[in-house]
Amino acid sequence: MSDRPNILWIMADQLRFDYLSCYGHPHLHTPHIDALAQRGVRFTNAYAQSPVCGPSRMSAYTGRYVRSHGSTWNGMPLRIGEPTLGDHLRDIGARAVLVGKTHMVADAEGMAWLGIDPKSEIGVRRAECGFEAFERDDGLHPDSARQNWSAYDDYLVAHGFSSDNPWEDFANSGLDPNGELLSAWLLKNSRLAANVPEEHSETAYMTNRAMDFMQEAQADGRPWVCHLSYIKPHWPYIVPTPYHDMYDERHIVDPIRSDAERATDHPLMSAYLDARVCRSFSRDHVRQHVIPAYMGLIKQLDDNLGRLFKWMDDTGLSQTTLVAFTSDHGDYMGDHWMGDKDFYHEVAVKVPLILHDPRPEADSTRGMVSDALVEMIDLAPTFLSAIGAPPKPHILEGRDLTPILHGTNGFARRYTISEHDYHWSEMAQALGVPQEDAHTTMIFDGRWKYIRCETFRPILFDLDTDPQELTDLGASNLPEHEAVRRRMEAALLDWATRHHTRITATPQVLAGQKIAAEVGILIGFWDEADYEAATGTRFDSLTPAGRPD
Repeated sequence: MSDRPNILWIMADQLRFDYLSCYGHPHLHTPHIDALAQRGVRFTNAYAQSPVCGPSRMSAYTGRYVRSHGSTWNGMPLRIGEPTLGDHLRDIGARAVLVGKTHMVADAEGMAWLGIDPKSEIGVRRAECGFEAFERDDGLHPDSARQNWSAYDDYLVAHGFSSDNPWEDFANSGLDPNGELLSAWLLKNSRLAANVPEEHSETAYMTNRAMDFMQEAQADGRPWVCHLSYIKPHWPYIVPTPYHDMYDERHIVDPIRSDAERATDHPLMSAYLDARVCRSFSRDHVRQHVIPAYMGLIKQLDDNLGRLFKWMDDTGLSQTTLVAFTSDHGDYMGDHWMGDKDFYHEVAVKVPLILHDPRPEADSTRGMVSDALVEMIDLAPTFLSAIGAPPKPHILEGRDLTPILHGTNGFARRYTISEHDYHWSEMAQALGVPQEDAHTTMIFDGRWKYIRCETFRPILFDLDTDPQELTDLGASNLPEHEAVRRRMEAALLDWATRHHTRITATPQVLAGQKIAAEVGILIGFWDEADYEAATGTRFDSLTPAGRPD
């Protein structure tokens, strides 16, 4: 057992924290994820830095808040020069390898401006968010062209599933009783079995590819972080047999919602509730049709992770690999009369997070449940610490979770932050909100969740007295609530004005500044005596070459 483990970082797209049995779901049993939690630490207060795929992932990959890296929504490129986990790992000769989804868009304009060839090694790394793409799979829309970054389409064709768009026609469509092909992009088709055998589905395929990489990496010998990033249970909601009819209406938990939420006087929340996806998922028959498929996708994921973990046990990799399991955000599924994600209720912005550290130092915390406030940006510094890289506090805004994993002191956070840019949305269009104002920021201190909404009043929830977040206290005139709003707004200001752009402040640069501060800069001295009294050095001992301009 090395004291520097390799790392398997598993991320499931759009997986709610409470749709796992170890997080309390009464009907969806996930024994393999539960077993991972028993071998490690399960976090109950882990939050994504955005409730949307792209910016959430960019924060996880950079260890930085959205306001720092600037990739504020899906399709917003991560600017050239923004350091990522892969860059930090390469500095110490380690590999950062992708198997699955990143939602990364390359900064083509920035590369052109700097004269970087997109096909060069640097250009390819920038396009892959710093990862070495062993297998990338970001998915498609139904009318998209064949993927040019993943071999999954070719894999389907090679196994007899041939069409102009195999990903759509087989992995994300089903057949009705008459044999007609129906797309799962229409929610009414979610309960059909996916038109592909389970062993050839996307989830099974990516699991196999992760094992292919880890087997190859054993021969390579370099330390590695493998990001196994599943595209499911993200929509389209459809799953192969036998998972497609494993659950039904009896297994659906009642929605978290109230009539008062629908009667909100908050313009932005009203606009959210009037958006197409929220109108759809607020209908019970839509929930009853989609949720069983969503649960089936999660059960399929758990079974494939069980297959992966057994293979790791059999090959000895479990003893040398730190395993992290999480998601990039949740899914409303009709809770709060909403669908998809894009806001800050617990079901959307809180994520499952389980870390299994195989090192003996973690033996005392196996099976522990931690309620510490943690963020997705904490994973990058935790991984770098585990694999032996030096800390980079001038770049990484996350905090190393190792003290929690090893049962020592040294980790504390007062609040978590999440951000959303909704300029693209139906809400911005309906309200006539310009891009510069279409922004919300959540701050949560473990009890109070405060949401700053540019141009509109804030939203406030008290999770101690209202854990389901049904009562908005943002307009309450009670002194206690007014005081909380002032305090949380001040905390947001403190966070927003902290250093977050000094990514060039390397230890060498800071050492030079320290010397300058200690020796002094040759300015402000009146005469030779003034200089000699301050520095203890004769002024005429300075050579012309040594004098600053």
